[in-house]
Amino acid sequence: MLSELLDPRAIAPNYPAADAEDVIRYLSAKLLDAGYVRDSFADAALSREAELPTGLVLGGDINAAIPHTDVEHVLKPAVALATLSRPVIFRHMIAPDEEVPVQLVFLLALEQPKTQVAMLQEVAGVLQNAQLIDELMSASSVAEVQAALAQSDGGN
Repeated sequence: MLSELLDPRAIAPNYPAADAEDVIRYLSAKLLDAGYVRDSFADAALSREAELPTGLVLGGDINAAIPHTDVEHVLKPAVALATLSRPVIFRHMIAPDEEVPVQLVFLLALEQPKTQVAMLQEVAGVLQNAQLIDELMSASSVAEVQAALAQSDGGN
């Protein structure tokens, strides 16, 4: 499901984000340009991130964030992905007072609440695969990102 919803136009390898807001706005603009979300999506995702942070400590050198927002801002389902050339700070999903330096961001645009749960579980599976994270972080092109994810999808 992840590789089906990940539009190549919404993949940003080695993006030099200034901060968490920058990467969320950048990926939101890619989804907007590709016709997946309403123009309210970026602000809604940022508001939700402020209230319910999505930074995750993965236990290795790379941490992730999975920002998303409510279904009314989504026209059709998609996932955007950025690997960051340097970490930016997100707040911790479980302990919001803690900061998490993040270099891997999955921005979810899903139009069904039940789909969000399934997609979060699928992304969590990706985030538990240290080899896949290494492959994603070393990818220098959209094609390399897609190939890494397609290979991981093969076992499903």
